[in-house]
Order: sequence, then C-alpha cells, then structure tokens
Amino acid sequence: MSYLGLDIGTTGCKAAVFDLEGRMLALAYREYPLLSPQPGWAEVDSARVCEDCCSAIREAAAACPGDPVRGLGISCQGEAFTAVGAGSELLANGMVSSDVRAVDVVTSFSRDFGAGRLYERTGHTPHPMFTVFKLLWLKQQRPDVFAKARKFLCFEDLFQQRLGLEPAISWPLAGRTMLFNVRTHQWDDEILKAIDLEPERLASPVPSGTVVGTIPRPVADELGLPNGVIVVAGGHDQPCGALGAGAVDSDVAMYASGTVECICPVFDRLCLDDRLFRANLCTYDATLPEMYTTVLFSLTGGNLLRWFRDQWGQAEVAEAARSGVDVYELLTRAMAPDPTDLLVLPYFTPSGTPYFDHEVPGAILGLRLATTRGQVLRALVEGVAMEMRLNLEILQESGLGVRQLRAIGGGAKSPTLVQLKADVLDRPITTLAVTEAGCLGMAMLACAAQTGAAPHELVRTWVKTGAAIEPEPRRAARYHERFQAYRQLYPIMRESWKRLKP
Repeated sequence: MSYLGLDIGTTGCKAAVFDLEGRMLALAYREYPLLSPQPGWAEVDSARVCEDCCSAIREAAAACPGDPVRGLGISCQGEAFTAVGAGSELLANGMVSSDVRAVDVVTSFSRDFGAGRLYERTGHTPHPMFTVFKLLWLKQQRPDVFAKARKFLCFEDLFQQRLGLEPAISWPLAGRTMLFNVRTHQWDDEILKAIDLEPERLASPVPSGTVVGTIPRPVADELGLPNGVIVVAGGHDQPCGALGAGAVDSDVAMYASGTVECICPVFDRLCLDDRLFRANLCTYDATLPEMYTTVLFSLTGGNLLRWFRDQWGQAEVAEAARSGVDVYELLTRAMAPDPTDLLVLPYFTPSGTPYFDHEVPGAILGLRLATTRGQVLRALVEGVAMEMRLNLEILQESGLGVRQLRAIGGGAKSPTLVQLKADVLDRPITTLAVTEAGCLGMAMLACAAQTGAAPHELVRTWVKTGAAIEPEPRRAARYHERFQAYRQLYPIMRESWKRLKP
C-alpha cells in the first residue's frame, strides 16, 4: 500500500506517492499560469487548478499499480481563496498571496479593529495578502459575488469539495486567513462580526491529520484510485513542508525554495510578543499537535528565476527543448561563479517579512557596462538570500534561533544554489533525499491516520537527510561585508521611492 501527498502551489501542483518506508514511487507535476488582469492583482483559475490536481493524481497513481493508494493529504498555498456558489460553482478566480488589491482595506480595517488586537487573536499582522482583507475588498467592490457565495474556500478545502467531500480546513491553513483565533482554534467571532461574515460560509476547522472523509467511489474511479481512500486535513504548504523535512524540534527549520522563498521553524509554545509583532513574524499552528510555527519569507523567490527565464532565458529555453536538460539547471550553469559587486533589493513582488511593504519596488544597484548577464542572474539569487539572512537575524534576536536548516523545493535540487545560500547565510544547509517535502509530509499524515502510527515516529524513518552543505569561508566573508550594505538598502529605497513614485 502507499500514500499520496498533493501540494497545491501558486503556479503549479504536485502529486507524489510514497510507500510504507517513505520511498517516493511516483511524482507528477502540472503548471498553471498566474494571472494579472490589473496592476497589483494576482489570480489563478481555480477550476483549472482543481482539474490539474486531478490530472496529477491520475498520473501519479497510475505509475504505481502494485502499491494502491490508501490515503491522501493536501498541502496548499496560504491565504488564497475562491468564492463558491450554492451549486458548488466557482464564482471568481482565486486571489493568491501576492495580490495586493486590498491595500486600502488593510489600512482602514486595521485602524478600526486595531492591529494589535488582530495580532493577539490571530498571531498575524495586517497585510493585503491575507484572506480577511481580500474578502472585505470583494464585499465592497464585487458585492454581487460576495452575496451569492455560499462558501469561501481555500485550496485545501476547495479541492476536498472537488473530491466529493464536505470541506474542512486544517488549523495551519485557517490561521493564514486572519479569521481564525490561534488561542481558541475556532473562527473568531469578533472578526467575523466586523466583516459581516457567518462562520457557516467557511469550512469547518480541524487539526492537521484529522480524517475528513473517504473519496466516493465515482470520484475514485475517475482518478484511478481504489475504493476507500481516506483524505486527511493537511495545511498551509510551509508547515507541511517543515514536517516533510523533519523539522519537528525547536532548533530545526525548513528552508523552502519555491515560488516564495521561506524559512519555517517550529517551537513548542504559543509565542506572541512585541519583537515578533514589529517584525511581522507571525505565530500559528504547525501540523503536529501542540506545536507552533512562524514563517520568514520573501514573496519574491523562485518566481524571480522564472521571470529571468521568460525575459532573458530564451537561449536556455531552446537548449532545454533540444537536450531535455531542465531549463533552470541550464540557467544555474550560466550564473557567475563568484560573489558579485551588485546589490539586489528583491521586491519584484510586494515584500514579505520583516517589512510587509507593497510599494517599494525591486532594484539592482551597481550595474556597469562590464556587468555580465551571468552576474545579474547570480545577484538576483544573492538578493533573495540576503533577505532571508535579514529575517534569520531578527528571529535570533527574538530568542527563537535556528541551528539547522533543511532545504526543500525546486531550488534544493541544485547544489550550486544551495551552496550560494549557505555562503550568504553563513550557515550549513542540510539536503534531503526527497525534496518534495510538502508531499512527503502529507503522505506521512495520511499514513499515520490510516495505520495509527505516530507522525514523530514516521519522521524518524521516512525523512532521510543527505549532505550538509557548509559555507565556503572566503565567499561567506565576502557576503558578510555585503550584508552590512544590504541592511541599509531598504531604508534608502523607501525614502527615495516616496519622493520619486508617480
């Protein structure tokens, strides 16, 4: 028997099947476009996302007929939601994290309700990425859709509906809506009242690992699954990935290199204090009982490499089509081998932690006629890594230091990229045998629910670590010097942009 983990990301979905010892038997991927119909908007076609997930599941399940799937868990992007009508029809595209159309709503609601009050209830600080503000925007700007919607579902619960189940939402994902009380583990009555939203229009919150149903036979047949496959609540993709990376102790953190660059530690207490509040470092439920997490993130991550590919990587795209070599591997080979003299502020999307700034744009400083394409490419990756170092230092100052980083995601497959990040962060980064940690974590939760095994026990046998990539002293010293300059870059750009912006 086997277990399937589904990871529903911002620009693609993955379905992976694992056996009882945590070996990956099959992996299927589907990519879908990120839509931007207006400046500041970022959407996905939710119907296409669901069908691409079905397609990925069919492919993965068909690849291992000798090991029938017995359970399925779902990891998904946070905050994004879809309005669903009374007949389960989708009323609008899903608004994803980097969508900032609700920025004006954030200002007014946070002033009226109180940013500190929101933090004490939800563990999060206001930002237009969060569901509560997007719902308010929808209510104000598209009242027809808001009124017609029977449910507002995040992608975990939306796909459960596509599987024929009554939607339930895991505590970690519910936490990312800023509608969920992190202390009571219920939808927060006062916040719902403030936005005039009935709790019945949201999915029921349950702890990660809870069995939410069994896939009906017709849907199972459609997906090529056997009868009786259970579905368990999973969660927000970052803590799901942390579980799959084996980050279950307080000094270990997952370092995810995907569309969003993210570091996700875990700790054994609810930690809400002024230092974390000022740095926009949230606290919410992890995927294991009585464990909590935070996320240090840059909304500009792997999407920056994708942007470079689309704008200036035509040669690598053509070579990838001819040779079959992954286009990102070819781009990595084209990077300059040594630290650059460029400084990149990686706010090509709204920033993440610690600033939550949706206005200051990205910048590349230090360009000369002698600057090469390979240096620009390396500098882009350096900039994202510098932002993560800034976040780690703030976390350390808050008393939640991280001793060990475990790399997952697409960027973890490249030794060159992992080495560059170890050098910038001046910390060792441990690689994993399976980099699709979100899928692995969800398969573990499904296995635990179906067999009765403890998730902690499965972590010890399923999560297999590889080499620890140590910082190279010469490059690390160079990046230490550059980091001192990087820390000054955002304040300078913020003040300059205030004067220069249209």
